[in-house]
Amino acid sequence: MKIRVDHDVLADAVAWAARMLPARPTLPVLAGLLIEADDRLTLSSFDYEVSGRVTVDADVAEPGRVLVPGRLLAEIVRSLPPHPVQISTDGAEAVVTCGSAEFGLLTMPVEDYPTLPGQPALAGTVDGGLLATAVAQVVVAASRDDTLPMLTGVRVDIDDDTVRLACTDRYRIAASDLTWTPARPGLTATAVVPARALADAVKSLRHGTEAAISLDGVGDTLMGIDSGGRRMTTRLLDDQFIDYRSRLAGEWTSRAEVPTAPFIEAIKRVALVAERATPVRLAFTPGEVRIRAASGDAARGSEVLPARLGGDDVDIAFNPKFLLDGLAGLDSETAVIDCAGATRAALITGGSGDAGERAAGDPPAAPAGSGGGEPGYRYLVMSVRLSG
Repeated sequence: MKIRVDHDVLADAVAWAARMLPARPTLPVLAGLLIEADDRLTLSSFDYEVSGRVTVDADVAEPGRVLVPGRLLAEIVRSLPPHPVQISTDGAEAVVTCGSAEFGLLTMPVEDYPTLPGQPALAGTVDGGLLATAVAQVVVAASRDDTLPMLTGVRVDIDDDTVRLACTDRYRIAASDLTWTPARPGLTATAVVPARALADAVKSLRHGTEAAISLDGVGDTLMGIDSGGRRMTTRLLDDQFIDYRSRLAGEWTSRAEVPTAPFIEAIKRVALVAERATPVRLAFTPGEVRIRAASGDAARGSEVLPARLGGDDVDIAFNPKFLLDGLAGLDSETAVIDCAGATRAALITGGSGDAGERAAGDPPAAPAGSGGGEPGYRYLVMSVRLSG
C-alpha cells in the first residue's frame, strides 16, 4: 500500500475514528485502526459495540489494507507539520512520512480483524448541526455509573417528524426535541443509545450537512449515523427508561427570568469559594437574584443580578456544576427558572427578551403548569436542601 493525503484531512479523519477505539480492548487487534486504500482512503475502528468508518480523498499509488495501533497513529498524525502525509507498507511496518519526519509502526494481523456491521435501514434524516446541538444539550445529564446501563444512555423517541432526546442520572433530567424528515410518514420508534458513543459520533457534524439515522427495525439492536463520509454504528441498550416527560411537566409556584450569560459568569465566580459538594444558593425576589456560596468560615462569595420574578419569592440551592451544565445548554439571551419551593426540583428553559432591561417592569408570565407547548430544551435539576 502507498498513499498520499492532505495532513489536515488525515488528522481530522484519524482523530474521529480513534475516538471509537475501546479504552480496554478485549482483543489486541481491537486497539488497531484499519487503513484501507482503493480509489479513496477509509479508516475504521470497531470493538463489537461501536464501529466507526470514515472515508476521505487521497492519492492512491498502491491499494492495500493494513492494521496499525490506532491511538499511536492519532498522536503521531496530530503532531506532524502541515505538509502532505505519505503512508506506505514496508514488510511488517507501516511507514508514515511527512516532510523530513518519518515513523515506522509495527502492523497488526489484519486477517484477525472482525468484519464491521452493515448500516441498518434508514429511519430518517436531520440537519447535522441540530442533531449535534441536541445531543450536547442532553448528554451532560447521562450517568457515568456502568452498573445502571439505562442511565448511561440517551433515550431517543421518534414520533413522525419529531425526535425527542433525553438523559438522566437521577439528580437531573435533560431533554431536547428537534424536527427531522422521517423515511416514511408516521414512523415511531424508541431506542436507548450509549451516550458516550453518540456524543463522539456527532461532534464533527455541522449545520447545513445532512445526517442519516438508521435503525434495525422491530426489536432494534443497532443504530447508525451517516454523514459526510463518516459512518458510525452502536449497539443499543435496554429500552427501559423512566417516564421523564411527566416529571418535566410540573406545577410551578415561581418563575424567574435572568440574563443567561451574566448569570453563568456570576455563578462561576461565586462558586470559586464553594468546596466540593457545597451548593450555590439563589435568592429570587422581585427585581433581583442574589447568588451566594460559602465554605464555612474560610471564604464566602455573593453577587446580585437583575431578574424578573413572577409568583412567590424563592430561596433555593443547587450543585453548581449541575446548575451550570443546564444553563450551558441554552441558546437564548434569557434563562427561565420555574420553581415549586426550595426543596423541589427546578426547571430551566430558554426565554425571550432581555430580563435585565425589563427587571423594573412587569413580572414575567405566570409560572408554567403541566399544559401548553414544550420548549425544545428542558433541564430539570434537583435542589439541595438548605440547612438554614
